[in-house]
Amino acid sequence: MPGDSKLRNDGVERSVVSDRTTASISVERFTGTETQSATDVLAVEEPLECQLAYGPINDRQLKSISVTMRTPGHDFDLAAGFLMTEGVINDPTDVMQISYIAGRPTAEALSDEPLPEGAAVLPYMPERNIVRVELAPDVSVSMANLERNFYTTSSCGICGKASLLALRTVCPPRAANQFQIAAELLYTLPTRLRQAQDVFARTGGLHASGLFDSTGHLFSSREDVGRHNAVDKLLGAEFLADRTPVRDRLLMLSGRASFELLQKALMGGIPMVASVGAPSSLAVQVAKEFDITLVGFLREDHFNVYHGAKHIIGTKKPKERV
Repeated sequence: MPGDSKLRNDGVERSVVSDRTTASISVERFTGTETQSATDVLAVEEPLECQLAYGPINDRQLKSISVTMRTPGHDFDLAAGFLMTEGVINDPTDVMQISYIAGRPTAEALSDEPLPEGAAVLPYMPERNIVRVELAPDVSVSMANLERNFYTTSSCGICGKASLLALRTVCPPRAANQFQIAAELLYTLPTRLRQAQDVFARTGGLHASGLFDSTGHLFSSREDVGRHNAVDKLLGAEFLADRTPVRDRLLMLSGRASFELLQKALMGGIPMVASVGAPSSLAVQVAKEFDITLVGFLREDHFNVYHGAKHIIGTKKPKERV
């Protein structure tokens, strides 16, 4: 691994300097009936707590609003994307600052910061596992509505009807869906996204999301152990760069398309979602309700369109057999 490292007593070698996305671990590798000691590279999974600071400067409120398991990296994008896709913030100016907050000491983790020469290695929770988002004083936050919205718009909400109703309430204005892409280009997107997955290439253990234009150009991508985190990181980066709503890009998913991922696409203004895996029934309802072109089971030679087939161009019907 790049950078200096320390070997923990669980056999995991953690980078102390530069790379927190992967960890090396000793394994016994079996081939048939033969076995040998080897080293495997795993995707790192660590908790990230998101704190929200809001209210007037002289009466700030602080609340922990979520804890998610994620792959370290692009944590500020993740926090911003989460808040944007949940309807808490609507404009980059809503955010004054995003910063890391030091965690409480534990006996488990090692710092990823370089240590002074000769210093003892003191175990403590990495500082980069708590993120605080400072909102502008004039941004109104109803914590009761916030908590209710997180519940009813989650993939385990009360029911599909309640979840769709919640989306109608919080989603930003939708423009007419003008995005089109050729079928022959669609077939190439999973491979292009896979080629951009550096950590997946080393670990085989991460989900990915990417933004493509109608020519098949990949503008940006993100990886994470969580499918929703990968999308939050991707859309959070666009939000902080003041490039949302994203009305001229396709969102490519390396796995399946769930309700929560269509929710995030909707909040980001995405006109088309394509996934390697299957969509859920509620995801299809969201696509139809808000006119998001939805493609599933995208492979090298076939795919299904669950809504918006007219936006896939360069196609033809098979000739009828006589």
